[in-house]
Amino acid sequence: MPDETDEEAKLTTPGRIVFDLLLTGLFFVFMSYLLRPFVPAQTEFYTWLFSGFTALPLAGVFWLATQMFRVTLTDQMRRKKAGLHPDPRPPR
Repeated sequence: MPDETDEEAKLTTPGRIVFDLLLTGLFFVFMSYLLRPFVPAQTEFYTWLFSGFTALPLAGVFWLATQMFRVTLTDQMRRKKAGLHPDPRPPR
C-alpha cells in the first residue's frame, strides 16, 4: 500500500493486543477450571497441572482466533468506509 501511512496500514495496535492477551488469560483460567473434573489424577496439584497443560493449546487457538477476527473486522470496516465493500443486504 504505497500511499497509506504506517498508522493507516496497521490492523492492530499494542492496546488491542494487550486486551486480547487479557481475554486469552481469562479464557485459559476458565478452561483450566472447567477441565479439572476430567483429569484422572490422585492429587490436587496434578489435577491443576494437567488441566493447565490441556488448556494451553486451547488458549493458543483462542488467541489466534481473536487476532484473525480483529484483523478481518478492521479490514471490513475500512473497506466499507472507503466504499470498496458492497453492502450484502438487498435494496429495499
